[in-house]
Amino acid sequence: MILYGSPLSPFVRKVVIFAAEKGITLEHNRRIGPLDMNPEFREVSPFGQIPGFRDGDYTLCDSSAIVAYLEAKHPEPNLIPTEAKARGRTIMFDEFADIRMFGCGRKMFWNRVVAPLFMRMPGDPAAAAAAEANELPPILAYLDRIVPDSLYLVEDRLTLADIAVASLLVNLQHAGAAIDAGKYPRLAAYQDAMFARPSFAATIAAETVSIQKARAATAA
Repeated sequence: MILYGSPLSPFVRKVVIFAAEKGITLEHNRRIGPLDMNPEFREVSPFGQIPGFRDGDYTLCDSSAIVAYLEAKHPEPNLIPTEAKARGRTIMFDEFADIRMFGCGRKMFWNRVVAPLFMRMPGDPAAAAAAEANELPPILAYLDRIVPDSLYLVEDRLTLADIAVASLLVNLQHAGAAIDAGKYPRLAAYQDAMFARPSFAATIAAETVSIQKARAATAA
C-alpha cells in the first residue's frame, strides 16, 4: 500500500497515525504536495488532493475514505467503533476536525509556515492573527468543555476521533498557536496525552526537524 502526500498535511498525518496505531506498514511518498503534477500521484488523485492512496489497482484520494478502507481491511485494533452512537460521534469528530478545525488552522499554518518557509512566498500575518484571535478560541473552548476525564473523545479509548482532532492540534502547534493550559486545562492535558503516543511523537519530531530546516534555509 502506497500513501502520497507530505505529513505536514493534517489529512496525510491522520492516515499515517491511523495506520501506525493499527500496525499497518505503508510505503509513503512524502515529497508529494497539494496539486503536485507527478503522474503517478495524479493517477490516484486526478485533482491533486492529498493524501492519495493505492493498494494494488485500488485507489482513493480522501483521508476519511482511506481510513475507512484500512479499518475494513484490518479491523483490529478497532479504531472506528461499531456501536451506533459511538460510531456516530467518531464520524462527527472526524468531520469537525476536517472542516471546522482545518478551516481555522489553515489560515495560521499556511500564512506562518507553508507560504514563507516552503513556498518562499509572502504569507498574510494579519489573516493568521485574526484567525487565532477570533476563530480559534471557540474551537478550543468547545474541546476543553467536552474532553472526558479519560482523555479520549469516544468510548474512553483511542479512536479515529482522537487521531483526527489531535492531527489538527499538531498543525496549530507548528503554527505557534500554543494551547494555554490556564484557559484550557482539560484540552492541554488531552493534547499532551495524544502527542506522547509513539505514533504522534515520531511524526511530530520528524515534522519539527523539517520545519526547522526550512526556517534555517529561509533565513540564510
